[in-house]
Amino acid sequence: MSSSEVVRQGGGGLVHVDVSSLVTLDLKDIENEPGSALVSRGAAYAREYARIEDKPAILAANIAVVMLALRKKHDDWLGQLGPYREDVKELYSQSGVQGDQLKRLKGNVRYHMGNLARRYLTARELRALGLDEASPLEKQRDRHATTAAILGAVAASSAASESAPAKPSKPAGKTTAKSKNAEPPTDQRRPGLVVRATADQLRLATVARGVIEQLDPEVALTDMTDGQRDALDAQLQQMESHLRRLRKQLKARSGA
Repeated sequence: MSSSEVVRQGGGGLVHVDVSSLVTLDLKDIENEPGSALVSRGAAYAREYARIEDKPAILAANIAVVMLALRKKHDDWLGQLGPYREDVKELYSQSGVQGDQLKRLKGNVRYHMGNLARRYLTARELRALGLDEASPLEKQRDRHATTAAILGAVAASSAASESAPAKPSKPAGKTTAKSKNAEPPTDQRRPGLVVRATADQLRLATVARGVIEQLDPEVALTDMTDGQRDALDAQLQQMESHLRRLRKQLKARSGA
């Protein structure tokens, strides 16, 4: 059964579900339909969704291939010269697509063109054209990985702060011999909280390493100003100092 077929109501009437001319439904449009008709309507929409789900991406990618073919024909891989731009203008004019829909289409096509260009052009050709070797898809994955690492670090840091033991307060006044020889405070937390704190610290170390691994030296060397590079180096120096101190404490405890 096609997704554009009619849906039969319990009373014998017909409800047209023509997805070739879709409109956004409102509850009051269908609230009086019988339950069986609603089920059939929903099923028809689901079938049509499954039928066309991948087609927009395929069509946008195909348009991108056409664009690249035009660039190659005009020997204009950057798409900046008049003859190529006239062809593109005519292509979209003939399509009849307008407004916001055209903006979205062009954005999708540009995304696919960026990926395809890096498939067909060599690294040397990309550099000669002043283009990055990384494709939009690769950059998108890098951004997602960076965002995930940062979010993981924030969550781990918050959890570690909550489960870490409270630091003992220093007694007021002068330190006496008795206070110097006093036993160190015992951890009064519940055993479960101790286990959680241990896990949180290990998780924090893992996500911290993940964040550090997202730092791209290529970006620092090619995109940052001298001042930005100096600021990054200062931050890395502080991290290095803290890590060295922490490792020294861990080794001292391991050797005790």
